[in-house]
Amino acid sequence: MNVVILAGGLGTRLAEETDVRPKPMVEIGGHPILWHLMKFFAHQDFASFHVALGYRGDVVKRYFLDHYTLNGSMRINLSNGAVTPYEKECENWDLHLIETGMLTMTGGRLKRLEPFLKEEPFILTYGDGLSDVNLQALWRYHKQHGCLATITAVRPPARFGEIIFEGNKVAKFSEKPQTGEGWINGGFMVLEPQIFDYLRGDQDILESDLLEKLAAQGQLTAYRHDGFWQCMDTLRDRRALEALWKSGKAPWRVWL
Repeated sequence: MNVVILAGGLGTRLAEETDVRPKPMVEIGGHPILWHLMKFFAHQDFASFHVALGYRGDVVKRYFLDHYTLNGSMRINLSNGAVTPYEKECENWDLHLIETGMLTMTGGRLKRLEPFLKEEPFILTYGDGLSDVNLQALWRYHKQHGCLATITAVRPPARFGEIIFEGNKVAKFSEKPQTGEGWINGGFMVLEPQIFDYLRGDQDILESDLLEKLAAQGQLTAYRHDGFWQCMDTLRDRRALEALWKSGKAPWRVWL
């Protein structure tokens, strides 16, 4: 199954990092968050990617060109410039890096990918959110329910930690749990190719022009995920993800 990653937005709420690169190229543990997403998908046998590019798409393309070219050991003959690689240890990913317009909206970016995706169902997610969702279980859930689209519903992490009381005394502090209510769309959606009939052009928004219409027609179901999910909207979010990576306990690092 193909995977679509929306990676073309401006990332204005993370301006400290996105002045010179798109948000999916902001690094966690020395690797772009886009790399983390792809590693996560590929570990679960989804390794054909269509990346919808927009703002600074050249940065994404250059990263993956260099990733292949510079990976592994090599011999360089400086007299004639000949390069002989000894071995390469690159991931077995099939990448389609598609320019979808600088100011195109999320639904419009997806619409531009229709020629590549009109034959079979595909997974779509945003290029700035990490999770430990079971993608095979999500796929099975989608097929069982027979709708045109399935979203992964998640509970976002609380912004602050909790105080645990014993009577009037503080027993302990709990570190930023997932909120107890308020499900949101966490990305990681399975979409049938018929959804392209709902999208018209570049200014369509994925949520309002597609998902809300599907919901009104009873064609949208939700796979509830109670596990880890975290987007990277702010510098605070980036630091939280970085801390998880450095701790060696990053929940999305399922490939180890």
